[in-house]
Amino acid sequence: MPTLIIVESPAKARSIKGFLGRDYMVKASLGHVRDLPRSRFGVDLEKNFEPHYITIRGKGPVLKELRDAAKKADRILLATDPDREGEAIAWHLATALSVDDDQCRVDFREITKDAVKRSIKNPRPISQPLVDAQQARRVVDRIVGYELSPLLWAKVKPGLSAGRVQSVAVKLIVDREREIEAFVQEEYWSVTALLQTEQEQQFEAKLHHKDGKKLALPNEEAAIEVERDLADQTWTVAEVTKKKRKRNPAPPFTTSTMQQEAARKLGFPAKKTMRVAQQLYEGLPLGKEGTQGLITYMRTDATRVSPEAISEVRNFIKNVHGEAYIPQKPRAYAAKKGAQEAHEAIRPTSTLRTPSEIKQYLTRDQLRLYTLIWERFVASQMSSAIFDAMTVDVKAANYLFRATGSQLKFPGFLQIYQEGSDSGTQTDEGKDRLLPELTVGEIVKLLQLELGQHFTQPPARYTEAMLVKTLEEEGIGRPSTYAPIIDTIVARGYVEREEKRFCPSELGIIVTDLLAESFPRLLDVGFTARLEEELDSIEEGDMIWQDVIGEFYTPFAEDLKKAHEELERIEVQDEVSDVVCDKCGRNMVYKLGRFGKFLACPGYPECKNTKPILDEIGVECAVCKKEGRQGGQLVGRRSRRGRYFYGCSNYPDCTYTSWQRPVAELCPHCGNHLVIKKEGTEPVCTTKACPGGGGK
Repeated sequence: MPTLIIVESPAKARSIKGFLGRDYMVKASLGHVRDLPRSRFGVDLEKNFEPHYITIRGKGPVLKELRDAAKKADRILLATDPDREGEAIAWHLATALSVDDDQCRVDFREITKDAVKRSIKNPRPISQPLVDAQQARRVVDRIVGYELSPLLWAKVKPGLSAGRVQSVAVKLIVDREREIEAFVQEEYWSVTALLQTEQEQQFEAKLHHKDGKKLALPNEEAAIEVERDLADQTWTVAEVTKKKRKRNPAPPFTTSTMQQEAARKLGFPAKKTMRVAQQLYEGLPLGKEGTQGLITYMRTDATRVSPEAISEVRNFIKNVHGEAYIPQKPRAYAAKKGAQEAHEAIRPTSTLRTPSEIKQYLTRDQLRLYTLIWERFVASQMSSAIFDAMTVDVKAANYLFRATGSQLKFPGFLQIYQEGSDSGTQTDEGKDRLLPELTVGEIVKLLQLELGQHFTQPPARYTEAMLVKTLEEEGIGRPSTYAPIIDTIVARGYVEREEKRFCPSELGIIVTDLLAESFPRLLDVGFTARLEEELDSIEEGDMIWQDVIGEFYTPFAEDLKKAHEELERIEVQDEVSDVVCDKCGRNMVYKLGRFGKFLACPGYPECKNTKPILDEIGVECAVCKKEGRQGGQLVGRRSRRGRYFYGCSNYPDCTYTSWQRPVAELCPHCGNHLVIKKEGTEPVCTTKACPGGGGK
């Protein structure tokens, strides 16, 4: 009889099946099969927080298929993802399938033939501490979500919800907005000298200090005073400092740093980064090479790399770039406190699989993320970049001006990779800023003294990269939770994106203030971080999960009771739009539903008119044009199930729809809109009846 291996996704199942023979069946559970019920609390507070698990709606057929397969197998191996969530899924599967083998758990930290076969030979028991850590997080989040939501319904408005970690993330954004609002702009001035040597080489030097002290220039008068003091003065080189400066590469990616860099360099939201990384991890068909997992497991906070991977990448660097590009010893990176060192950093499963060699098999997004991961990993084991740095101090009267320059002498890791910055651009490291050769005592000529007016800037709103970085630094959430946190707070309408930065909505501010007033511990960053550390301690087997929840719940329940009794109801005014209700003439208002914002008539229940918020894509509807209607615009909409599609703004008169994004260009054969089936590809016709062969 064969061995049954159960994984989470069909893609992972296909990849693993390709490495194994007929003696193995590989099935997918499609994620969790059991969970707390959605329609009720599901946690018995009187019985030490005992969770009541049920089969997830719709998973009955999946479980039946797995049970049928289990009857035909002589052994069951649970190969769900190697983290808390994966361990819990394995535990639930073992319960649902009555698995009694205590050596039933296998980990695949990379989906390659060798790694899969090695793991299958070394099964282990399900880790109860890991399961308990997941249970604790699930139960505490259920307590907060189910007990706070009725409070928000009663005190603010129906339909609101709150989450333990999400509420803290919203508070970070609200606090930043208030810092920006409270910011008082201050004027300051700078003085820059354009100087020239006897050889007519020019360079700039900035005012550094006066009489050995930093000099503040709060206004134009102060800057003009410096200009007057320097009139007709002799400019002399006072000091020249030259030194070599090294810059070391960044470590290979963790989940957090990958999300940050993908946001900066690729413009990917965290959710998209994780979705594409999952595809790369689970495996993709690479022609004759078959299906291969391209990266190691993408939920990790470790920077450790296996000796085999280090040996391979060092040989690759030596062969491609030469000996000078390899440090004498392999680089080892300090582990973050609490990092799971059993995991590896995110890296290619093989450095030899270069992006250029496999690009034909990947989508544009897969290739871009794989390239980022591959380059970051290779760079992490390369030599340092070396710069010749030069600092020149120039004296005039009792003022000192400073010029700095640097020249890249050896690129090292910069040959292939530079980190992005939170402004969305790459750092300018590696660009030469040259100064002329100068000697102490040399006289230089002042060509121009430039007085510059500046104003202090408020702190910037969070970008997605900045928010992920802050969540990690503050110990809020864990690698697997950053993307869902961001997704949730946007979906709930508590924060909005403006020019790729987060700002709180009025609703987000109201809810945050209410929770901060009544639940100061819950919204305290330090308290949330300590709870995360306790969840880690459960995972390590050092704490009992019910004890951790008990310590949390007692003060939380007291705060909840007090809030219900003492909090005043807050009226939230709906935001009025300029869209007029075509049934009663009132201006419609924005409402938040299950699938995001929509327009509704404020006259409800007398008038129940609603409309979707249309996302115009700047394309006129060709169908309307053909049929002689007033020009409709193609717009993005959401279906009743939340799926995004494109249609005409003249609906229901025009019923044109497309799941793919239409473009203005029309098919020469049928006259319908061509569409983009996959980003980065040419538009095609998908009309089934097209005489030119569309619909393929």
